[in-house]
Amino acid sequence: MGDANGGSMHLVMLPWLAFGHILPFTELAKRIARQGHRVTLLSTPRNTSRLIHIPPELSNLIRVVDVALPRVERLPEDAEATIDLPSDDLRPYLRQAYDAAFASKLSEILQAEPSRPDWVLIDYAPYWAPALAARHGVPCAFLSLFGGAALGFMGSPETLMGQGKHARTRPEHLTAVPAYVPFPTTVAFRGYEAREIFNPGLVPDDSGVSESYRFSKSIAESQLVGVRSSDKFEPEWLRLLGELYQKPVIPLGLFPPPPTQDVAGHEATLQWLDRQAPGSVVYAAFGSEVKLKRAQLHTIALGLEDSGIPFLWAFRASADAEARNGEGAEELPEGYEQRVNGRGLVCRGWVPQARLLAHESMGGFLTHAGWNSITEGLARGVRLVLLPLMFEQGLNARHLVEKKVAVEVDRDEEDGSFTAEGIAVALRRVMVDGKSEEFGTKAEELAKVFGNEEENDQLLRGFLMCLSDHISQRQV
Repeated sequence: MGDANGGSMHLVMLPWLAFGHILPFTELAKRIARQGHRVTLLSTPRNTSRLIHIPPELSNLIRVVDVALPRVERLPEDAEATIDLPSDDLRPYLRQAYDAAFASKLSEILQAEPSRPDWVLIDYAPYWAPALAARHGVPCAFLSLFGGAALGFMGSPETLMGQGKHARTRPEHLTAVPAYVPFPTTVAFRGYEAREIFNPGLVPDDSGVSESYRFSKSIAESQLVGVRSSDKFEPEWLRLLGELYQKPVIPLGLFPPPPTQDVAGHEATLQWLDRQAPGSVVYAAFGSEVKLKRAQLHTIALGLEDSGIPFLWAFRASADAEARNGEGAEELPEGYEQRVNGRGLVCRGWVPQARLLAHESMGGFLTHAGWNSITEGLARGVRLVLLPLMFEQGLNARHLVEKKVAVEVDRDEEDGSFTAEGIAVALRRVMVDGKSEEFGTKAEELAKVFGNEEENDQLLRGFLMCLSDHISQRQV
């Protein structure tokens, strides 16, 4: 067990099985280890081999534990992360497998003397972990990879459970700013977003519980909450969370990944960027969770083309490519790459995103507004054009527009559809139009918050000190 006077602690970390959760948990594990603490990080064999790479100098402090998933009906045999699922309808079966395997492994770790952990740090998904840890006398902390505004909008554990006067029982309840928010804001879902998120988010699925139930239990039964944020960015939302949760809510810092990835296979891409003017290029990418359809890809392609702005697109095949027998030629408009040759690059497969965003020619980021991508973009001081597509991304988009650091692509209010012209207009507004410099100035200001390693380390130290103090109080 840890030293009651702030010495080394042993922390177990349980991220959900999604790239956008495993990668930031791994980055956080490295930063915690650099503070001198021991970390046990749980994931599955396929994920640890493709995502979790621990530097040799930290290998004595970070132990990566492979957890094999059981066979679950309807879950593809090699599916160990959400990106492996051919359809979002299969997510509940991945949750079933996760719950069974990871609860068993955590129970085993909690019983292991003398290396029993001091804390269990959980993502939203393992809602069973706080009660399991408590049975062994170990406290639990919920680590939110979502920003404070999105968490604040979703409300208290009671509200997340669908109870109390603020319960959301119909999709339209998600389209208004909640009465418990004491300051003016536009953070709320649009109608089409609310309809898309309500059933998978607030209604129980085949895993037995809803997504919001998982959040509610994980928050309510943890001793404290850490949020991937900074009190210099959203102090009002962090204060509100403390009131809603009635427990300590501590900003963890933003911990963006360092721009040090291997560029093997992308040498030509970096050479192309080297030839572009500083701050002139838009980077376009939509994360690992989004499964865009062919028609949407065509619209994005034409929007990038019509903007007249140099661009680099981290392209992923459409969700319906397999249904069309993988006819790759149809994935982009006919003759597209020939037309944009020299001005635009379409990069297929994995790209070193953090490395590319840090390049001096990058000036903008067309993104789905996932919190990981926002963090990476603002850490490098690039301007944001937002096209939210799922989950809490619409809330993030409203928040960033409110902060005057981003422009959101215009959408049809009924069905959420977007046009090439809407994308081109938003890109030009942020990159080249009369007020574009204002966005640049704001992005540079926020880079001093999101990308300031000294400040991020200070916030993390504050969080770790809270963990240590809690152990001290329990031992008195």
